[in-house]
Amino acid sequence: MRTPIIAGNWKMHKTVSEAVETCRVLDQLVQDSNVEVVVCPPFTALSALSALGMSKVKLGAQNMCTEVSGAYTGEISVSMLRDVGCQYVIIGHSERRELFGETDEMVNTKTLLALKHDLLPIVCVGETLTQRKAGETESLVVGQIEKAFANLSCEQAQKVVVAYEPIWAIGTGETASSVEANAVIVTIRQTLDRLYGTDVAQQIQIQYGGSVKPANIGELMEQSDIDGALVGGASLLPEDFAAIVHYHR
Repeated sequence: MRTPIIAGNWKMHKTVSEAVETCRVLDQLVQDSNVEVVVCPPFTALSALSALGMSKVKLGAQNMCTEVSGAYTGEISVSMLRDVGCQYVIIGHSERRELFGETDEMVNTKTLLALKHDLLPIVCVGETLTQRKAGETESLVVGQIEKAFANLSCEQAQKVVVAYEPIWAIGTGETASSVEANAVIVTIRQTLDRLYGTDVAQQIQIQYGGSVKPANIGELMEQSDIDGALVGGASLLPEDFAAIVHYHR
């Protein structure tokens, strides 16, 4: 039985003081939940949130460098993330791919590096609206999964969280229907089954992301293969994020 995982990607929002206040409230609101709860704030807030000593909410980063250390101005290394208490890291978000030129190969490098340093990757995949209309969703997402998981052992693969985020649904208010989202996630799990076998594929948590909010989380989580959500805007308000975490109520 896979434990649901609800993660909040704050993107470039919240000062340190705002982040601290949000997480102080959130950690109390989700104390009784039976899902894994993760927040991924800007890098500047990681140390302060780690110092809060949250008992329920886990800490994640929004990105990391492909290199362990060196002359890479503006980058953050995996060891730095571990040092400030991160347990998760988002890798290959569509905004990183589209705006900053991240490739499938970079996603794979970061995934392997994160796992080597005991950081759990949340690997994002998803198609644009143009690709969806062209009927390319399945081939594109399967290709992204194959490249992201290249050279990962079965043991490593089990530790990866996959987030299916159709790019056309991120921050637009548009959401793939729960049936559409589940169909793609079933395809992802079938791909992982082909790569690693049924036992491993059935253990890997696969989230849906793209305009997830309290009003639609319940329907999404009723689907057979959706194990949680990577939440954007709705994770910025602790009450809304807690409502998503408590989808089963």
